[in-house]
Amino acid sequence: MSPSASPLTISATAERWPVNGSFIISRGAKSHVDVIVCRISDGTHEGIGEATPIYYEGETAENCVTAIEAFARAHETFNQQTLLDHMSRGAARNALDCALWELDCQQSGRPLWQQTGLSEPRPLTSAFTISLSDPAKMETDARAAADTHSMLKLKLSGSDDHARVAAVHRGAPDARLIVDANESWNNLDIAEEAATLSQWGVELIEQPVSAGRDELLADVGSPIPLCADESCHTSADIARLAPYYQAVNIKLDKAGGLTESIKIADAAEQAGLKLMVGCMLSTSLAIRPAFALAQRAQWVDLDGPLLLAKDRQDSMHFANGQIMLSGENR
Repeated sequence: MSPSASPLTISATAERWPVNGSFIISRGAKSHVDVIVCRISDGTHEGIGEATPIYYEGETAENCVTAIEAFARAHETFNQQTLLDHMSRGAARNALDCALWELDCQQSGRPLWQQTGLSEPRPLTSAFTISLSDPAKMETDARAAADTHSMLKLKLSGSDDHARVAAVHRGAPDARLIVDANESWNNLDIAEEAATLSQWGVELIEQPVSAGRDELLADVGSPIPLCADESCHTSADIARLAPYYQAVNIKLDKAGGLTESIKIADAAEQAGLKLMVGCMLSTSLAIRPAFALAQRAQWVDLDGPLLLAKDRQDSMHFANGQIMLSGENR
């Protein structure tokens, strides 16, 4: 990861991709997703990276593009460590970091897993998201998804969640279930909620309380592992979160790239935490580097492209609930 000896050319653009129907969580519904695409060239090779602005932290495609352009004006040569030292975490740094890793791969002629020291990729089972809705609609959606997906992730809201999970279990009784409270359980008895959900085979609960209020989980005796999502951004968060959670959800956009995401995984495993690798709404271009890290994870949630009306071609292949590299990217 030494800085390139030749000046690098950086460009960034914003793209809008329509969602298939709507994607609904406790914070609201989305009919489209705006992503940023970054290209880095050394004049011979080009690396491309995609990232999704973290809207609930105030990021937009426009301000991420501006941040990338500002970095490009200030740095003719750089490496991954330069990005960590001179950019804040978030989608702009993620797009740059992932583009730089791909450029490294193009220059070296080696696949990403070898370039990063990760495991050789194998097909992985990915969760498929059931959007927040009334129990009957979620049951119908789960029944339809269970034909091709063996693991489902339910979006919850802190109200009527028992009915929602019971309905999904009726619709897909053989599916593995993950639930995502999206910070909505601050005023609930977490242990009681988890005990109730355990009867339907729920195996992971994501972010039950608001980020920054993780101490609400102190001494909670949950029969289901609790997973930090919005509370976990970088490797520096792990020591603070380890007393309250049993797992962390790593998203490249939150971490600001694959480089920091690998550091999070290292720190989490050293602290005895399990790993989930997730994503924002995105195309397959953003999933490819996350898929490399997901080889280390106990839970994988990389269904972002499946929730769009269409996807890019030739990046990832999704079939029968599994995700794998397309032929030309293996």
